[in-house]
Amino acid sequence: MSDKQIIATVNGRKISCAAGIRLGDLLSSAGPFTAPCGGHGRCGKCRVKVTGEVSPPAENEIRLLSSDELAAGIRLACCTVALGDCSVTAEETGGAAHIQGEGELPPIVLDPAFSRYGAAVDIGTTTLAARLYAPDGLLLAADTRLNPESRWGADVISRMEACLAGHAREIAVSIRETLSEIFADLSSAAGIDPGEIDGAVITGNTVMLHLLTETDVEPLTHAPFHAARLFGETVPASDLGLTTLGENTPVYLPPCSAAFVGADITTALLCSGIADRDECAVLVDIGTNGEMVLKSGGKLYATSTAAGPAFEGAGISMGMGGKEGAIDRVKVEEEDGEARLKAHVIGGVDPVGICGSGLVDAVACLLETEILDESGYLEDDPAVILDPVCLTQQDIRMVQLAKSAIHAGMRTLLKTAGVSPSSVMRLCVAGGFGSYLDIKNAGAIGLLPEELLPRVRVIGNAALGGASMLLLSKGLRAECESRTKEIEHVDLASNPVFAAEYMERMLF
Repeated sequence: MSDKQIIATVNGRKISCAAGIRLGDLLSSAGPFTAPCGGHGRCGKCRVKVTGEVSPPAENEIRLLSSDELAAGIRLACCTVALGDCSVTAEETGGAAHIQGEGELPPIVLDPAFSRYGAAVDIGTTTLAARLYAPDGLLLAADTRLNPESRWGADVISRMEACLAGHAREIAVSIRETLSEIFADLSSAAGIDPGEIDGAVITGNTVMLHLLTETDVEPLTHAPFHAARLFGETVPASDLGLTTLGENTPVYLPPCSAAFVGADITTALLCSGIADRDECAVLVDIGTNGEMVLKSGGKLYATSTAAGPAFEGAGISMGMGGKEGAIDRVKVEEEDGEARLKAHVIGGVDPVGICGSGLVDAVACLLETEILDESGYLEDDPAVILDPVCLTQQDIRMVQLAKSAIHAGMRTLLKTAGVSPSSVMRLCVAGGFGSYLDIKNAGAIGLLPEELLPRVRVIGNAALGGASMLLLSKGLRAECESRTKEIEHVDLASNPVFAAEYMERMLF
């Protein structure tokens, strides 16, 4: 950046700044701003309307934006630099997010890890969910919101790259400030002072906890993928920069079992109860990372596969989170003797994009109507789901990559343990995406093994449920830490079974 001072009008707000600043940084300084690809100019989702003196279109913008869009002043915020006075308006991408914060909480022995009020939080890669409890186990308030770290990318890889590029402190501050706001809002909803919260549990995948605690992520970025810290520890709130809590408020960070099998799976496993049953069962949390656990013969096997963020709205040309304006359901209906797609839009407004559950439905419907064949070839490219929302051939390929990774991961776990799909008595599907998933359509596109569909049980935000259990029954913590150490990890990176399954499951 230069010493030249300019005036940039960002969403109607005038900001004095130095020439040479990227528009994405300007937008971030003015409020929440999402860059799914981490600002690398790959996804084309940070579109803004620009007037004034800015840099000429970069190569990525020319590739991702049409000539009509460029002529109309549409630019990518991550690629465009303010050279002089300018005006920037972020494109409207829907209303408030619909985030899954609910889930089952099995019976527990009440032994709270707090005296007055306690809070449980799940830091998801895309979303945050939290609950406030009284010592008698009464749920007093709940809160959900988007993870502010999305500014540095939709997936953990992008965020780790940002850390290595010198943004670790900024990322830590962003999540700490948001958590502090959540604790304040929970307290306000319950009519208490946040300083009265005297115990908390914060779960999340291994990377999320590294970012929160500002722990070095470098060992997680390359083989053999070791974590610098596996947690299972209690720290004071002041160490985490949680300013609305008392300095010495104990915050428990549940244990991770491996670099990419995090505390969120530890707590989801606890909530699912599959480890305590004498039956063969599988737990899967489908998100940017597909984390899964198999219980068989008294042993626990776990693995994680990089599914990518397709099912959470990123990586898809018109993908978005589950919020107003998103297509979340698609079905085939006969009309005048012809099969047509019928879509539901969150909020009953005009569609602007498609979220994960809608994406699975749409692909299943395209298969049913034979617009899409089993190889993934799209006869009509792009295929209109509900005008103007459509799916492209590249979108279909992204779905194929994601669904085959999840499916192949499950089958690899089963084969490693010497278990046939028919032996599995229960398939617990956890997480926000899984909560809205049409199980029949998930089977139709090959996201879940067809043999297991009759045994699927959707358990909601089990990671938050398990965190709540560790908050309300502190004796479970030792059990959790011990069980986590006993898990056998199945490495998929060089696994020939996974490689073969991955290629086979690419077909629809």
